[in-house]
Amino acid sequence: MQFIIRLHPEVIIKSRQVRKRFTFLLEGNIRRVFKSNHLSVEVRASWDKFTLIVNKKSLDKVNDVIELLQRIPGIDQIIRVEKSTFIDLDDICQKVKQAWQPLLVNKSFVVRVRRRGKHEFSSLDIARYVGGYLNQNCDTKGVDLKHPDLTIEFEVNDNTLIQSHHRIKCLGGMPLPTQESVLSLISGGYDSGVATYQMIRRGARTHFCFFNLGGREHEIGVKQVSYYLWKRYSESHRVKFVTVDFEPVVADILENVENGQMGVVLKRMMVRAASKVAAKMKVSALVTGESLGQVSSQTLVNLSVIDQATDTLILRPLICMDKLEIIDQAKHIGTENFAKVMPEYCGVISRKPTTKADSTKIAAEENKLRLDIIERVVADAKVQDIVSIAEEAHQETEIVTKVDVLPENAVVLDIRSSEEQEHSPLLLPNVTVKHIPFFKLASQFAELPQQQTYFLYCDRGVMSQLQALLLHEQGYNHVQVYRP
Repeated sequence: MQFIIRLHPEVIIKSRQVRKRFTFLLEGNIRRVFKSNHLSVEVRASWDKFTLIVNKKSLDKVNDVIELLQRIPGIDQIIRVEKSTFIDLDDICQKVKQAWQPLLVNKSFVVRVRRRGKHEFSSLDIARYVGGYLNQNCDTKGVDLKHPDLTIEFEVNDNTLIQSHHRIKCLGGMPLPTQESVLSLISGGYDSGVATYQMIRRGARTHFCFFNLGGREHEIGVKQVSYYLWKRYSESHRVKFVTVDFEPVVADILENVENGQMGVVLKRMMVRAASKVAAKMKVSALVTGESLGQVSSQTLVNLSVIDQATDTLILRPLICMDKLEIIDQAKHIGTENFAKVMPEYCGVISRKPTTKADSTKIAAEENKLRLDIIERVVADAKVQDIVSIAEEAHQETEIVTKVDVLPENAVVLDIRSSEEQEHSPLLLPNVTVKHIPFFKLASQFAELPQQQTYFLYCDRGVMSQLQALLLHEQGYNHVQVYRP
């Protein structure tokens, strides 16, 4: 089985040299993603497309192949290619009709054919013959050579018919890492997750910087969403996850800064710290999820004052998006389920926050702070490879028993999202399986009968291990992980 991989239009219009570099990077990304997911494919590059051939031992995982291709930045669409042998023109007509009839209902169409080999007919003869047959035997609006609703394309190569159909829309954007690296200030909420995705899609290798204001549970939650974004959209390149304990900075602000100025001062301290982290990592820009006017600290005046705290470029991909658009985007990319259960750790709450911060007044408030704290928390920041989050989850949950064979009367909690559950149902004969998505587990677990031992299940085991750790920390010791 084959797939034609079409490049994003913005890649195609680049100069010859730039386009060559972009396609070289994309080809490498495709190879790495499939290798890390243990799928056997071949990738063949040409000037304006790639051909991906699924090898025999992975033919039973075609859906996985399609899903991975849909998540790689730089791919605009994929076209499924099917090969079959034919006897004559009538046989070609039958095979083309079988593939295209459902799509032709009430549509105009045109047939385009490429022919190779020795035949008694030309490419034009095939196109006319097949077009006439489809027009007579399918419910169409007729042939339209200039402005058709559908273009039916296929190739005749000796006695082989090669059909390209089933176009599937993909991520688009630019291949990684065609842009410079950036550092995303990730909080686990709607905004920062979507902003991170936007930068990944644009071809920037996106590292994560997390300011911990809520303790262990907050850290685990943000690690989950960060790992998800990396694994799903930028798996081809390793990135860093940086944890900065910001509670000392918040305590200093609460003690010394005027209430109405606290929000802007906190944001300025964050970008100062993030800039120092970025400098150490040789990263050229920061990314935030701020949207103009969404909250008091995000007015145009306040954003300007915040920017003055650093010389590092601050990118705001969501600057003109409203909240509903951001939430819709979070649903689309799969981070909504994380965001809607993530507590809002704002650090400071002002009774009457300023919407028009004065830079002179902000500077006076910051003079009351111990700026050496920033140096200390950055020096103490924990920097880890994003892959190590999965490894860390494994190490930290050694106290959590993992089993591959379930005991009698076992109850398995399938904590995958509803979409994952529907795509690949967990079917265990004679075992009770309850579906509680991970983002509802914290609120619903206490309602379950507590004399029962529960086994958490997810596809790769990372989420189930982290969730089991959280439940253990909350005193629920009758939780194990099911890893078949």
